[in-house]
Amino acid sequence: MQRRSLIKGLGGIMLTPALPFKSFATDQKPVLRVAHLTDVHLKNKWDAPARFAKCLHHVQQQPNVDFILNGGDVVFDMNKENIDTINTEWKLWHSSIKADCGLPIHYVLGNHDIWWNEDDKGQAIYGKKYAMDQLQLSSPWNSFTKNGWKFILLDSVHLDIDGTWYIGKLGDEQFAWLTNELKNTPASMPVCVLSHIPILSATLMVDDISDNSNKWEILGGDMHTDTGKIISLFYQHPNVKLCLSGHIHLRDKVVYNNVTYICNGAVSGAWWEGNKRETAPGYGLIDFYADGSFTEQYVNY
Repeated sequence: MQRRSLIKGLGGIMLTPALPFKSFATDQKPVLRVAHLTDVHLKNKWDAPARFAKCLHHVQQQPNVDFILNGGDVVFDMNKENIDTINTEWKLWHSSIKADCGLPIHYVLGNHDIWWNEDDKGQAIYGKKYAMDQLQLSSPWNSFTKNGWKFILLDSVHLDIDGTWYIGKLGDEQFAWLTNELKNTPASMPVCVLSHIPILSATLMVDDISDNSNKWEILGGDMHTDTGKIISLFYQHPNVKLCLSGHIHLRDKVVYNNVTYICNGAVSGAWWEGNKRETAPGYGLIDFYADGSFTEQYVNY
């Protein structure tokens, strides 16, 4: 049938708007409400402490928030700073949380939370240890359950192949742990995964490619380099429903193989200097339901 005849034959059907996708039953009540705050980049500059306090107050004014998932990049930048600056930023973090946050917080590490100054490799707190001690993490990855949902918190930031910068991946040990964790989770229990670097995101194709190129370039530090491997694992476990990340400071939502991947912008926006492209400073707010569904929104505080 020719296209024009087909459209004419379908008539009003073609004029009916597509209904939005709903991943929930409207007669349910959520079993959990969680705020996802990522990429705070706290520093005593740009009025960041007061603006972060405003964000925390905004979160706690939302009804029935059970806890916060913090997606990493807690402080502005540990990568190349000296120890005095690092100590100052973390003291500011702790004082801000003590003064302005009454909710439990679960953390993953971001690339800016790791001390990778090449001149300081011999010190005991080099690498992830300092931030883990500050956040009281016994392991850079872990899991917990709450009200029928399992939350898996991943360590997505590792040294690159040249040993000087970072790359997004799990590594063999953590991937084996994740495989075992999903295997030992009841198939009826829905799973939410939190990482700093996105496992899968469309934000990396927002910028135009250059005039002298015919392809996008996605760096290993911008998205997981083991994406295919992780997605294949999730495909074996249909109870994996939602993956949350940050890092890019842009907001997007990708649904692939019935798993929703959300990159939830940044509390700091463009590092406390306005919007990052079209994404304003904000946080994610997710309602989780007993049947494994959820609703979510990005809140500009």
